[in-house]
Amino acid sequence: MPTPQPTPTVPLRRLALLLGGLAMFGPFSIDTIFPAFDHIGAELGADKLAMQQTISIYLIAYALMSVVHGPLSDAIGRRKVIIGGLAVFTLASVGCALSRDLSTLLAFRALQGLSAGVGLIVGRALIRDVLHGDDAQRLMSQVSMIFGVAPAIAPIIGGWILGWGHWSAIFWFLVGFSVLLLLAVSVALPETHPVEMRLSLAPRRLLRDYAAIFVNPRFQRLAASGTFNFSALFLYIASAPAFVMDLMRLNERQFGWFFIPMIGGMMLGAFTSGRMAGRISGARLANIGFACCGVGAAVNVAYNLFMPVPSIPWAVLPMAIGSFGIALVFPILTLAVLDMYPRQRGSASSLQAFTGLVMNAIVAGVLSPLLSHKGLHLALGSALFALLGWVFWRWEMGMAGRHVPECTPEAAALEPTERL
Repeated sequence: MPTPQPTPTVPLRRLALLLGGLAMFGPFSIDTIFPAFDHIGAELGADKLAMQQTISIYLIAYALMSVVHGPLSDAIGRRKVIIGGLAVFTLASVGCALSRDLSTLLAFRALQGLSAGVGLIVGRALIRDVLHGDDAQRLMSQVSMIFGVAPAIAPIIGGWILGWGHWSAIFWFLVGFSVLLLLAVSVALPETHPVEMRLSLAPRRLLRDYAAIFVNPRFQRLAASGTFNFSALFLYIASAPAFVMDLMRLNERQFGWFFIPMIGGMMLGAFTSGRMAGRISGARLANIGFACCGVGAAVNVAYNLFMPVPSIPWAVLPMAIGSFGIALVFPILTLAVLDMYPRQRGSASSLQAFTGLVMNAIVAGVLSPLLSHKGLHLALGSALFALLGWVFWRWEMGMAGRHVPECTPEAAALEPTERL
């Protein structure tokens, strides 16, 4: 099969901006409404636990649809799926803005979740369509840097909008943002998955491919490592309203104290990953990233042991260290999964995203309400996730190179093609 090359119709910097923007509207859907939780709950008659379901139902829908986005893009092309997803997301955001009871809001939040995954999931496959090796790592890192801005600025934007008007204005902002993305994609994003490479959407083939990917032990190790590693950070993201306003006793316009250091670390890690591509091996870079995650987790637990009431800036600095490490690890694990299945990149991206999203939904809907009452509980839960991510990574490193997988004619397209 020919080596993928950069698309000649779009400069890579513009492609990075487009894919970064597409990856942003998912986090925007979660984080911009955090400052408005109390206002929405008061108007719709919902307590904090009920409001937490606006996050978990979004993530559940996101996870369920994530297994469709990738195979659909393998079958009909990346561009059509992205444009369709953006159109549905725009309509769902309009519905959220017009909601006047919790049930209606939850229904449209679910519709947002069903469509929001196209940017991140299909975008990952698109990167691997046009680039390979160190170049793919660089572009993935650039997209991660842009994507990393979203959780930092989204709650700040949400707080500003809330200060100017009604909470529904936050969802109108999401409408405007998705319309701009829809126009940009329609004009500037090329199709990167040629017709001759497309696969059938026959349910039997789809299920067979998913089963083959899911039962692959290497996929399971890589997916688990990335999922648990990111969950160490997502536990705090899902708990942001309680952590910022209840534990650190800040107001709805001060979410930046939590998100900016954390996302600053993530952006610095993504920049470092791009700069190091081709200079040191992916495995070594991932080892450095996991070490940073471990240091951040240990410092966080120690701080909360001795300081029962978290305060800025010390309460958020350990998360900046951890997010730096996560950003080093993320491109390595993601590209390793995509390189295992060159003809099913969309399916591999979908299944990897699905495993992470199911965990995110559990974290947001179950673990966050249980742990967010005390800073130490959050720190211990986050540290456990970081440890599990590292354990699966060490397991993968121990297995690497021990055997060469068999490649039968019917399974040739589903066998790993590259190692870290």
